[in-house]
Amino acid sequence: MGSVAASKHHQHFLADAGSGATGRGATHGRVARRIREFVAQLPHLVVMKRHRCNPRTDWRAKVEAVGLTYHSHDDGPYWDEAACYELTAAEVDALEAAANALHHLCIDAAEAVIKNDWWTRLGVPAVAVPGILDSWERDDFSLYGRFDLSYDGITPPKLLEYNADTPTALVEASVAQWFWLQDLHADADQFNSIHERLIEAWRRWAGTTIHFSSIKEQPEDEMTVLYLRDTCEQAGVKTKSVFVEDIGWDQRQKCFVDLDNAPIERCFKLYPWEWLWHEEFGVHLAEAQVRFIEPTWKMLLSNKGLLPILWELFPGHPNLLPAYETAAPLGERFIRKPKLSREGSNVTLVEGGVVVEETSGDYGEEGHVFQALASVPDFGGHRPVFGVWVVDHEAAGLGIREDTRRITGNLSRFVPHYFR
Repeated sequence: MGSVAASKHHQHFLADAGSGATGRGATHGRVARRIREFVAQLPHLVVMKRHRCNPRTDWRAKVEAVGLTYHSHDDGPYWDEAACYELTAAEVDALEAAANALHHLCIDAAEAVIKNDWWTRLGVPAVAVPGILDSWERDDFSLYGRFDLSYDGITPPKLLEYNADTPTALVEASVAQWFWLQDLHADADQFNSIHERLIEAWRRWAGTTIHFSSIKEQPEDEMTVLYLRDTCEQAGVKTKSVFVEDIGWDQRQKCFVDLDNAPIERCFKLYPWEWLWHEEFGVHLAEAQVRFIEPTWKMLLSNKGLLPILWELFPGHPNLLPAYETAAPLGERFIRKPKLSREGSNVTLVEGGVVVEETSGDYGEEGHVFQALASVPDFGGHRPVFGVWVVDHEAAGLGIREDTRRITGNLSRFVPHYFR
């Protein structure tokens, strides 16, 4: 069963590879320009640059106008255009190739989990297994994900983790930095076809209705869902909104319903799968016919328990860091991550057997993984993480977040980029 299912997923990925977008929609107002220059292999040099910049005087109004309403917090700006990163075309190619390669590896690793019944290695609850298997066999539609990579411009990009279920920082990567580019660096390019790729991905559902759901009173999540609804509607799909808390169950129809008692047949949910099982309606997930986006099988890819499995299956792969289920193989230098943590919570960084940095949170009961430390460049105390977006199984764009700390968290700044 597993090998057949994996074959389907690979065929879907390969069929979509190279299917470029048709152009920016109404939100962007102009055709996207994504120039890919093929250059000869040059000796590896540190040519990636971080520039200090003067923010646009009306930057808050500008980013709000394109949908980025969560741009600041109590400690300062989240969207930070007082700096930017300049990459080369070769570096962009390396990031894009790494994300595409890693997506293949993750699909293979998910097949191995299914084939070997490694559910406990990921902490997947038994109640979720039948739904994952059914979703995998159907090859349920997956819209997007984000690979967080370390990259110093010298060694190949390395996987830190795969945000495959509920990734955020989408509006800033797809839209806000694109308009920043047009205002300040119109002669340059940007690794960014996210917007048009999203619209193309949604087109297969034209003429149908998709519900969009997140939890209440979460401005960042609501901003992301509103943007994705916009891209979906530009693709000719009808949309409706329903908060997770308002999803009901119709016992007679055996289906989930919204507040209008309308059946929910397809639903984009910006809400982790491992939390859905604990909702009041979670007992009905196994029998409901709704197709969620992201699908149930993405529980396998969004779990950091997959990192040791990836290293076990593909030891020495240039885009992977050594990762294990115990710390012993890594000695006294490693980073410990809960399998299901989000936004950098409950992460511990150890050097010389001593904890040098850690974050708090509510995760860890599900178990931990241990990963070798990555080579992250340091630009005057600013450390970037490269988030490569995958849309419809293909790398589609880049968002960079940085921090003065070594652990990237929910308040780490988003910094725009360009390349020449």
